[in-house]
Amino acid sequence: MLPLRDNVPTRRFPVVTVGLIAANALVWFWELGGRGVDYHVFRDGYYPCTVQGPCEVPFHPLPWYEGTFSSMFMHASWQHILGNMLFLWIFGNNVEDALGRLRFLVWYLAAGIAAMAAQTAATLLAGGPHDASIPNVGASGAIAGVLGAYFLLLPRARVLTLIFFGIIFIREIPAVWFLGVWIGLQIWTGGLSLLHPQNGDGVAFFAHIGGFAFGLATALLVAQSRPRAPTSRFPVY
Repeated sequence: MLPLRDNVPTRRFPVVTVGLIAANALVWFWELGGRGVDYHVFRDGYYPCTVQGPCEVPFHPLPWYEGTFSSMFMHASWQHILGNMLFLWIFGNNVEDALGRLRFLVWYLAAGIAAMAAQTAATLLAGGPHDASIPNVGASGAIAGVLGAYFLLLPRARVLTLIFFGIIFIREIPAVWFLGVWIGLQIWTGGLSLLHPQNGDGVAFFAHIGGFAFGLATALLVAQSRPRAPTSRFPVY
């Protein structure tokens, strides 16, 4: 399922959401330049082994407190960044509208830290030094926090969704169903990846789970106002 838009208008232009998308794009083009994506992922990504060693890498990775933030704006492929930025744009603007701009920015970064902490705990508890020496990159943990907050703040919203199921069709889906299916898949696949790590396909499922849980737990505590009510028709921006 691929979200296309929701039916919740915002009170004002989402400056921080657009700024975060721009920052991720700038970092992505920086990765593409110079020595390339693979080099920067390995050199500037986050390694769980920096929290609890040893690290099985032939260089000194960034300290965990630096890698946590650098990795939050890095991606490994075009599909990775485009998918993440689409989700951030569709769901982030309404969460920003509820939290306020500065509070949303600080909260977004905190969601990314919480997501990375969850992934680190899962890796160190269930994996070995090799697993902890694999770089983690991507904004999806922080964005999962946004999804958790949206799930809580806008249960009556609807999402125009592109669905791939043998054929391609477009349907309006309640946001609670869209996001419920999404987090359900993360929990299911994350559990399977603990039993069969080779089937995880390099996805940080526990970062998604941790970020989503953070959004659920904190959204109402930090929201300055409720988002605007969904409209009966999809708004034109």
